[in-house]
Amino acid sequence: MTKTPLRSLTLRSGAALAVALLSSALATVPAAAADPAGQITGIAGKCVDVAAASSANGTPVQLYDCNGTAAQQWTLASDGTIRALGKCLDITDRGTANGSTVQLWDCAGSANQKWVVTAANDIVNPQADKCLDATGNSSANGTRLQIWTCTGGANQKWRAPSGGGTPPNPSGFVVSEAQFNQMFPGRNSFYSYSGLTAALGAYPGFATTGSDTVKKQEAAAFLANVSHETGGLVYVVEQNTANYPHYCDTGQPYGCPAGQAAYYGRGPIQLSWNFNYKAAGDALGIDLLHNPNLVQTDSAVAWKTALWYWNTQTGPGTMTPHNAIVNGRGFGETIRSINGSLECNGRNPAQVQSRIDAYQRFTQILGTTPGSNLTC
Repeated sequence: MTKTPLRSLTLRSGAALAVALLSSALATVPAAAADPAGQITGIAGKCVDVAAASSANGTPVQLYDCNGTAAQQWTLASDGTIRALGKCLDITDRGTANGSTVQLWDCAGSANQKWVVTAANDIVNPQADKCLDATGNSSANGTRLQIWTCTGGANQKWRAPSGGGTPPNPSGFVVSEAQFNQMFPGRNSFYSYSGLTAALGAYPGFATTGSDTVKKQEAAAFLANVSHETGGLVYVVEQNTANYPHYCDTGQPYGCPAGQAAYYGRGPIQLSWNFNYKAAGDALGIDLLHNPNLVQTDSAVAWKTALWYWNTQTGPGTMTPHNAIVNGRGFGETIRSINGSLECNGRNPAQVQSRIDAYQRFTQILGTTPGSNLTC
């Protein structure tokens, strides 16, 4: 009997994925090229400035008229820090809350000194998942800089030095490691960037087909859906253990050699059922029927199973999620292919919106547009 392909499992812990939808009405800063002298310019063309040009630990960082002094010369270092006067741009007291101010401090390599300059001209601290922000939307000299939830406002838009220290992306993936960390600041370490990039070779057409916009849209769509399935890449295995014995279809000729309760949801797409473990394993050249635990112990294998579904399975839809994006059917069609029988056509609009919110956020991080047909 033909079995329905994997239906990705909605997170059973009851935890809702709380992803803030960034504003689509982006206010822009002047379109001048980045200043080769090292200035970071923001609202009203003012510069990010170290107060009184002091290199003392704890010196406030503020907005000020650009004057070309050393207090306004910043370097984007390859380790993700932003430096001036031999010190690092630092979030005071390692804060992550809205309104935490920024200052100058000895470089320590800590998470409160790491920044990502996005294609959308945001400067983001991945740990806090917040943007560098001019307090009160003010452009007055001496306005203190802080971190705040990213809104797309003009007081959060910056032009950073050209040729900065953003490390090259040796994987060739359209999502850099810094962007991945920004998307998933609280992720489980099992879901590593290196595991994801190691898995990409299994499906070389993924996020490499079509225009640059389409490539980024596909990566964002895939990551948004797996984010929804795993609570932001937090959960590696299905949380409701009572379901574990239910995923053995004894009608299959190969049975359940790993055990009756061995085929529960695992990995980014929550692979489940013995027949799906076998199908994915056969496609990937990995014996997952006998070794299903590989999906929760080997990061690359886990990512490969998610890419297997994305690129080869139609689920309750009419096309694979990969084809939905590259053929212009839109993000909504990927939802239909993953969990459409339970979510689409008004069955669960809140779950659909959760996926859309993540997708819109991720496309903004990647500096692209989400396109049309977002819902199903």
